[in-house]
Amino acid sequence: MDTTTGPTSTDDTPAPPDGGAGCPMTAFGRLREQGPVADGPGFTSQGSRIVTRYEDARDMLTDPRFRSDASAVDGAENGLGGILETMGVPEDLSFLSGSLASRDGADHARLRKLVSRTFTVRRVNALRPRVAQITGQLLDDIALAGADGKPVDLIPTLAYPVPITVICELVGVPEQDRGLWREFAGLFTAPDPQRMPELSRAIVAQIRALIAARRAEPADDLVTGLVEVHDEDGDRLTETEMITMLFDLVTAGFETTAHLIPKSAQALLSRPDQLAALRAEPDLWPRAVHELVRTCGPIPVSLPRYAAEDVEVDGVRIPAGSTVLAGLTSGNFDPRVREHPEELDVRRETGRGEGHIGFGHGAHYCLGAALARQETEVTLRALFDRFPQLRLAEDDGPSRLGFERLPELRVLVS
Repeated sequence: MDTTTGPTSTDDTPAPPDGGAGCPMTAFGRLREQGPVADGPGFTSQGSRIVTRYEDARDMLTDPRFRSDASAVDGAENGLGGILETMGVPEDLSFLSGSLASRDGADHARLRKLVSRTFTVRRVNALRPRVAQITGQLLDDIALAGADGKPVDLIPTLAYPVPITVICELVGVPEQDRGLWREFAGLFTAPDPQRMPELSRAIVAQIRALIAARRAEPADDLVTGLVEVHDEDGDRLTETEMITMLFDLVTAGFETTAHLIPKSAQALLSRPDQLAALRAEPDLWPRAVHELVRTCGPIPVSLPRYAAEDVEVDGVRIPAGSTVLAGLTSGNFDPRVREHPEELDVRRETGRGEGHIGFGHGAHYCLGAALARQETEVTLRALFDRFPQLRLAEDDGPSRLGFERLPELRVLVS
């Protein structure tokens, strides 16, 4: 079979979680049931392919025939560069597309090793009291804001401040500079090509200034660690690599979690049976977070990979040079690997591994996954413990377990 659509769906295709035409799960569910490979967004002039089913997507993310570096594949176009260009990142900052996500093999391993110690389980566990402290302070503010019965929007009051504070403290971004980072990262989900050039240049300038500051006065943060590696063995980490890595870590280190927290809160508030289970059995929280990542994860597809040769995926040929994406959302709701995937079940057994590909898989598995899970667990658990009468300000029925941007999440705290 030499197509990118595969067989058509049958009438017994499982219904998507929301069932409505506007739900992202509906569109991705249809793609998955139409075939194992589907046409994807046009990050390049050739478009892209999405591997739609769980097992295939998981295999693709570890298949060495799918490269992350477009320059190493004949006929491939740099999809990551295309994404940045579409968002409005100016040409003079095109080097930012040369991130960890666009590296392969020993080159990728070299860079990843330099930052992986920052996200070890031990280091993340040591951050738990700080995450709890930050959350507690924000919940105090929420209690005051909602004391008179007025709705409180959880996104600006809780979901964004927790992860941006934590990742900026880890990296070493000064408190007075974090507002700019928050505004910049917001453009990754609500693109504004007019605003992006100015903001992205300001962010890179801040990074350069931070590197210079840590050379003059080291601190216990990631920037200092990277500076020391560069200065002691300059051929291991270039200045451009430092800038790109810090750029990636801060933006990726909070944006996903900032969307996962409110989506998860909304999902639990609109499914009282699931929230009741967590309140009755708090030990379920770690398992529940995996289920929330599976169903509420805000990232629908992986970053681009490139077929180094013709590859067949479940009978569908993907030509060499193609831009290929792993369908994270479509795979996580694949009925071939779990029963009733459309349901949020905080008691769901994950089996081997995590039971989802919300954080990717293989060598490019999300560096900050453990931190994201911890922040989500600590924040949500504290929120529901602090406000036992918490409810949605506007009850529109079950939430869509998708990744679309939430302009607000208004709740009543008493």
